[in-house]
Amino acid sequence: MTQDSENTLKVAQQAFDHFTHGLATGNWEAFLDMLTEDFTLWFPMGKFHGLNVGKERTREFFEYVFESFNPGLNLTSLDRVTSNETTAVFEFRDEGVLLGQLYKNRVAVSFDVRGDKICAYREYFGSDGKSY
Repeated sequence: MTQDSENTLKVAQQAFDHFTHGLATGNWEAFLDMLTEDFTLWFPMGKFHGLNVGKERTREFFEYVFESFNPGLNLTSLDRVTSNETTAVFEFRDEGVLLGQLYKNRVAVSFDVRGDKICAYREYFGSDGKSY
């Protein structure tokens, strides 16, 4: 593993820890502090579908996520982490309540790293099905 790869993984892991804390609690400040000013977020559907640019738009997105999943989403397993010199991908499962319905999800999020900051985020997901 190169020094760039090690740095990317270290920074991305710290960001992922802050990210999962935000999902569970709605406190996104530590995660947002790790983002570059030109940060981009890509999301596959809904109100924030497509490319979103800037920290304020990102703040709106994550506040919306927490409102939708109040009282929060909890990570149930981290299935895989893959990284290279610039990007780390985290594959995980989470669960919570979405607008009053039980929710389980299988997610992959990708963080692009520049120095000690995250400059881009992409999310991909598919439901693990409805819980009964």
